[in-house]
Amino acid sequence: MEGILLLNKPKGLTSHDCVFKVRKLIKMKKVGHTGTLDPDVTGVLPICIGRATKIVEYITGSDKTYEGEITIGFSTTTEDASGEVVSRVSVKESFTRSDIEKVLHTLTGEITQTPPMYSAVKVNGKRLYEYARSGLEVERPSRVVTIKELYILNPKDTYEGETISFRFRVTCSKGTYIRTLAVTMGELLGYPAHMSDLKRVASGNFTLEQCLSFDDIEQMVEKGELESSLFSIESALSYLPNYVINDTVTEKVKNGAVLALPDSLSNMEAGDLVAIYNNNKCLAIYERHKSKPHLMKPIKVLVNNQELL
Repeated sequence: MEGILLLNKPKGLTSHDCVFKVRKLIKMKKVGHTGTLDPDVTGVLPICIGRATKIVEYITGSDKTYEGEITIGFSTTTEDASGEVVSRVSVKESFTRSDIEKVLHTLTGEITQTPPMYSAVKVNGKRLYEYARSGLEVERPSRVVTIKELYILNPKDTYEGETISFRFRVTCSKGTYIRTLAVTMGELLGYPAHMSDLKRVASGNFTLEQCLSFDDIEQMVEKGELESSLFSIESALSYLPNYVINDTVTEKVKNGAVLALPDSLSNMEAGDLVAIYNNNKCLAIYERHKSKPHLMKPIKVLVNNQELL
């Protein structure tokens, strides 16, 4: 069995819990998730099975879309609803939809984020949440992320009360912390805030509507129908440009050969990725050579499970 299983992740489980449960259901060890979702977050969690585990990083690296809720009026240790309250300030003013939209517009495009202390980012070989659980706060490396789209979902024109909540939808690049984005929204509105709810509705080309629940998966396993519901490696990589080769070149690709960059891909930047196909099957992932721009070199060969660093 190989392919991508799209799970509608339930609340209360870690991504690792979900992988463990899938392994037990399908009785396979070669199973891996494609990017951590916090226990309180629900929604699209692509799980790679068999040979598809080779492309985990390329699904992880694709854009994600979330629908979430921000609550303004108090902040928490974890930046979401599961943490302890750090700061509480009653909201003394009303905000119009236009006020909020201006803030969301400010945060659209490239922004710099500092990962929250309760996150899996490693500093000096130790994950940040390990420091946080010990009561320690350490310096964290900032990162630049891209907010492709960010808008409010609620139809109300005015928001008021001691605390204010509104729902939003965001499409963003890999590595974006939506919790931190919610905190920043609050700061720009002048109040402490946290992310009170979050659901991932898309991961790359995969959407929530395509996902299965654990109940669905259990029933399909019992009927022997699960394999037919898996998505192909090719569907997961369809966001990459592709280059079709003939059988002769296929043998070279299987052996990890460097290839001449074709004219059709001449607009690629150094390091840009391309999927190499033959007979509608993705054989490998190549990148434009960084020091020899007339060539492209293999990053990962998929046809024989050979992995190139």
